[in-house]
Parts: sequence; structure tokens; C-alpha cells
Amino acid sequence: MHELSLALNLVEIAREEGARLGGRVSAVHVRLGALAGVVREALLSSYEMASADTPLQGSRLVIESVPVVVICDQCGEQPVPDGSYWMGCPQCGAAAPVLRDGKEMELTALEIDP
Repeated sequence: MHELSLALNLVEIAREEGARLGGRVSAVHVRLGALAGVVREALLSSYEMASADTPLQGSRLVIESVPVVVICDQCGEQPVPDGSYWMGCPQCGAAAPVLRDGKEMELTALEIDP
């Protein structure tokens, strides 16, 4: 369950930033891509465990789901993939479009109360 190690890292980063700014972190915001290999529910549960008995106990983990976005390097179309194994551009037929979004997991914001 690598979600626990990800949650521990999020808590540590947020704890350090809250201490630096002299406030209490009330929410941690992340963007989570559909192909990031992270189970949303497991991350939420792990965050609750990781934040227990820390200054972040009781804070919220807010997850923004990021869909898969591909772009065809031949014609520039941005077709919507209809499955995780979609491999061709419906506009020009070129194979293997470039993945633009959908694999990320990034900390985007912290809500900090003074």
C-alpha cells in the first residue's frame, strides 16, 4: 500500500509549511491523475492515519481528479480516450498520441488558519 507512504509525505510537507508560516493546516489539496496508480479511497484513508497525532489531525485531504488528456503530435487534436488502452487519433489515424494529463499526483495548495 504505497498510498500510506504518499500520505506520510503529504503530512510531513504540510506540517513543515504550517510551522514555517505559524498556522494550522486545515486542508491539503492535491491533483490526482486517473493513471497515477493511486487509489483515491486508499489515499484518503491513509491520510487520516498519517495525520493522526500530528498537528494536521482533523485536517481534510481534498483530491481533485484529473482525467486522461492526450494530444496527437501529428494533427494537434485532443481526443478523449474511451479507455486506458486507447492508442490512435480518431481525427488523422496517427498512432500513440502523447499523454498530456492524467499521470500526475501533485500537492497544489494548503489551507492554513492563523
